[in-house]
Amino acid sequence: MSPKPIKLSDKLSLFSDHWHPRIVAELNGQQVKLAKLLGEFEWHSHKQEDELFLVIEGSLEIELENAPTAKLGPGEMLVVPRGVQHRPVAKEEVSVMLFEPSTTVNTGDNPSDRTRDELDWI
Repeated sequence: MSPKPIKLSDKLSLFSDHWHPRIVAELNGQQVKLAKLLGEFEWHSHKQEDELFLVIEGSLEIELENAPTAKLGPGEMLVVPRGVQHRPVAKEEVSVMLFEPSTTVNTGDNPSDRTRDELDWI
């Protein structure tokens, strides 16, 4: 099977709900996910995994424990190191790409009704 390009805008057009990541690729035990975010997420951390946020469209704030809030616009990214409490906040809808180990649970150490144990491939 030969690799095929993935058009992110096409993939993002397939869903409209918020805080529900979808997998678009996998490599070396890592998953590449797309999500749309709106509002405030739960404070959480990931004990074993770093988490990369890349803003595709919109703007995103990531509140960090004991550090200034990171403000990201299109084309900007942030790696949240494992163990760091953080909370994404989207005042308007934002589209993001996440890059993280396949074992990463979106709500980390703080399970809630937004926890997604199994993710869909798109």
